[in-house]
Amino acid sequence: MDEPVVSNSKIAMMTVGGGCFWCVEAVFNEIKGVENVFSGYMGGTVPGKPTYREVCSGLTGHAEVVQVKFDASVISYEDLLVVFMTSHDPTILNGQGADLGTQYRCVIYYYDGSQKDTAQLVVKEIASYYENPIFTEVSPAETFHLAEDVHQKYYANNPTEAYCIAMIQPKLAKLRKMHADKLKSA
Repeated sequence: MDEPVVSNSKIAMMTVGGGCFWCVEAVFNEIKGVENVFSGYMGGTVPGKPTYREVCSGLTGHAEVVQVKFDASVISYEDLLVVFMTSHDPTILNGQGADLGTQYRCVIYYYDGSQKDTAQLVVKEIASYYENPIFTEVSPAETFHLAEDVHQKYYANNPTEAYCIAMIQPKLAKLRKMHADKLKSA
């Protein structure tokens, strides 16, 4: 069966990391205009494709990230960055909650100069809302390594897991309160 052709769509991509990729993926899966969200790794210094276990060791230099494919005619890159920056705590260096280490750093990977400029602007504007300094990196995109299948759509497949209840559900509640107008179900 052929997929429907949407003439007004403008598919774009962004890659960000803000703690565990399960949390970030769950947030973006709720946003209208988001077509796909893939969990993976980016920004490492070791050759080859890293595994979850290797990345969790903190020795590869990779960050847990999500790659988001979205329809820019429905939601802008800037709006997605605002959602991202307000769905976790960007004032924590290298972690979120119990997830600590450089693999959990807050990072926005950009694919071109426009994305870089927008990311820097959003980080600067968001900083005024926080008491502590922002530790979000804005870095050029590197090779994206897709995480293992078990990590894809983790929250959707495991909503009753203890981690999902303790960490992801509060982020989703915050998202629904702060950005109700951007939700698929809104």
